[in-house]
Amino acid sequence: MKRLALLSVSDKTGIVELARQLVSEFNFELISSGGTAKTLQTAGIPVKKVSEYTGSPEILGGRVKTLHPRIHGGILARKDNAQDLADLEGNNIRPLDLVVVNLYPFEETIAKEGVTLEDAVENIDIGGPAMLRATAKNFAHLTVISNPKYYDLYLQELGENNGETSFNFRRKMAGETFALTNSYDQAIANYFMSLEADQPSRFSISGQELQSLRYGENPHQSANWYYTGTKKSGWASAEKLQGKELSYNNLVDLESARRIISEFSTDKPAVAILKHTNPCGVAVGNTLINAYEKAFNADSISAFGGIVVLNRPIDEDTANALTKTFLECVVAPGCEDSAREILTKKSKVRVLIFPELTQGEKQSVKIIAGGFLTQACDDLVENTDQWQVVTEKQPTQQQLEELLFAWKVCKHVKSNAIVITKDQTTLGVGAGQMNRVGSSKIALDQAGEGAKGGFLASDGFFPFDDTVRNASESGIIAIVQPGGSIKDKDSIKAANELGLIMVLTGTRHFLH
Repeated sequence: MKRLALLSVSDKTGIVELARQLVSEFNFELISSGGTAKTLQTAGIPVKKVSEYTGSPEILGGRVKTLHPRIHGGILARKDNAQDLADLEGNNIRPLDLVVVNLYPFEETIAKEGVTLEDAVENIDIGGPAMLRATAKNFAHLTVISNPKYYDLYLQELGENNGETSFNFRRKMAGETFALTNSYDQAIANYFMSLEADQPSRFSISGQELQSLRYGENPHQSANWYYTGTKKSGWASAEKLQGKELSYNNLVDLESARRIISEFSTDKPAVAILKHTNPCGVAVGNTLINAYEKAFNADSISAFGGIVVLNRPIDEDTANALTKTFLECVVAPGCEDSAREILTKKSKVRVLIFPELTQGEKQSVKIIAGGFLTQACDDLVENTDQWQVVTEKQPTQQQLEELLFAWKVCKHVKSNAIVITKDQTTLGVGAGQMNRVGSSKIALDQAGEGAKGGFLASDGFFPFDDTVRNASESGIIAIVQPGGSIKDKDSIKAANELGLIMVLTGTRHFLH
């Protein structure tokens, strides 16, 4: 008697080839539902519709197709259990040997702009998860495949084991399937909780392994790269034009680079160079090459071996400049063909094309002992109309734009953060010090003579007026900071005394 396989997939990738070999080489009979049955029939592959097999029509507009005892009995029956086999025979049910199912594209649906709750609900699969979980539970007696990438491996198993699959393979597929249904349910739960105004009582995250990495932050630490959702997105979807494999540290730096470049619209070319997640050079220019050179010259020593992110496609001039020093990674939304050829001179440099550089997650997660923390990402769009000028000296529009530039960069520097800028270019960056005076000293020393006529941004308020006075001594003319200290008056008084401009944003940007 022929063995029985049920094929019901939303993603039709490879399903025709799999079905054809099941029938022609391994003596399977196929049952299928909806669009999958139509796809197989069109390809000339013999298949029986589920409704014909069960004797029950699809009802409720297709909501009920496979929820039937002849399906689930054939899935859950234990082939070494006499009572189960008797029940099958008594109810004219055939045992299934293979179930191939993937699910309605719920996550792709809710990612669409303007998706309605009704659209989301209709893309919640019911029969698919039920069959997957049932088959995974009974993996000792039949095989479940929930991802097209395993079709070839399954056929290989059949070829190497006289038409059967090994216990270990079936167990592996069961584990993959439970992980999929878990992720699917989490996506649905997270979507519904996102519709509520209050914080969810439960939060889950899961991912699918994209690849193992050579190591983590250090060689003795193992690391893996996972992507969330049912298909590759974000960095997993970026096109790598050339270079070595991405490392754990590369990916962490690249995400920091993505976040900082998201601050700058494509109206003007912008470039950021990062080292260990901190920007060492950021600039806006008249051309892309101009922006890159300004960013590079801001701290050429730190730029060596850095990460470069550009907000416009790489052109020839910029490509030539990029090849003049050692860089770990270069990422941009595009790259001209002629620029690609130039970049091959530095074949080891990782060059990535990521058109969706400004698109990122809305939540960040940090693991702690026994749990994890979540927070909304710091993607606040700054509005200078809401800033407060607290000094007698008022900024011009051009000075206000420079303060905004410094503030945007400072937001992406590890706290305590101080950034010195001029001509929309960073001159000094003080990051991650235990006190703000230490960060300001680093930033001002780095800026040197360039600090004269420069602008200073601080991610947190000044508890004392010492940073204001140090800034003035170095030639700084304007300061932007959140305010909120009980001693704000001291800093404001010092700024007035020294003839500085001071602006309070009312918002801090700590980054830990």
